Amino acid sequence: MFKKGLLVLLALALAFALTACGGDDSASGSGEGTIGISMPTQSSERWIADGDNMVEQFEELGYETNLQYAEDVIENQIDQIENMITRGVDALVIASIDGEALTEVLDLAASMDIPVIAYDRLIRGSEHVSYYATFDNFQVGVLKGKYIEEYLGLEDGEGPFNIELFAGSPDDNNAYFFFDGAMSVLQQYIDSGQLVVQSGQTDFQQVATLRWDGSAAQERMDNLLSGFYTDQTLDAVLSPYDGISIGIISSLKGVGYGSDDLPMPVVTGQDAERPSIVSIIAGEQTQTIFKDTRELASKAVQMVDSLLKGEEAEVNDTTTYDNGVKVVPSYLLEPHSVDINNYKEVLVNSGYYDESDFEEE
Repeated sequence: MFKKGLLVLLALALAFALTACGGDDSASGSGEGTIGISMPTQSSERWIADGDNMVEQFEELGYETNLQYAEDVIENQIDQIENMITRGVDALVIASIDGEALTEVLDLAASMDIPVIAYDRLIRGSEHVSYYATFDNFQVGVLKGKYIEEYLGLEDGEGPFNIELFAGSPDDNNAYFFFDGAMSVLQQYIDSGQLVVQSGQTDFQQVATLRWDGSAAQERMDNLLSGFYTDQTLDAVLSPYDGISIGIISSLKGVGYGSDDLPMPVVTGQDAERPSIVSIIAGEQTQTIFKDTRELASKAVQMVDSLLKGEEAEVNDTTTYDNGVKVVPSYLLEPHSVDINNYKEVLVNSGYYDESDFEEE
């Protein structure tokens, strides 16, 4: 972590160097220049796809790219972004690891007139965020809640059923939207007793999973099963992300779920990652949320291109995403629920996957 004074000195030195060299304004709006792309990790298929999609689309417009993955280490991401700035990128697209950890490095970017697009994860605590490209994150949660509601027949009065709740990382602003969206559907059934949380763990902070860590989720599921389900059957698990779902399912299988005598509970997910689609086909995970990263990458590329042309980018939300300093103009894309009944239509027919991608190795 670098100090603010060092940032100021670095910014001044860079400004002097650019001035001495006469600068280069030709990149703006010409499809020339370099775009820095900072992604959180390569441990998730979706972030790899996001990065690759943006690189391809930026290069089609004539831009060069600098794509970096920080492997979920905050200091790595800060260092990588700082390095992109010192190398003179013309714009930054950032999917943050910790949405509140980038204030100083964004100050540095602003001092060099480098615009910043927050990508899928809101960057908090900084005025230097030009736009936010994401999905309708509250609706992501609603889709998961609605799936559980319909799968269990809750609207028809079926129940009671046992459910356990998992949420995403508390340093990711999206995790709150996902959880709140799901609970906007499920809370009424918890209140009425149709859904029973045997552990009593229903608050976000109780069920959050730091860094979206599937192994941490598996360990928590192990503890829940041994602590509350030795003589109870678990009927549903609200999971916020496919990597967490896979960990949960591993725990469930470890105590016999997935057999004729003990069917797998309904397990939700998000991101339509290949291992989870394989799991859905195998009858283990039940549902996931598909967020087409091609569309999200395209929107981020359009935003950057508009900014470098001196234009306003297209947005469809100017009220929802307050980062604590400003309401960030945003474009929200539509998520889609996927299960065994529609995965071919949504994922294969759209060209996002080939059918062969789901053949177990």
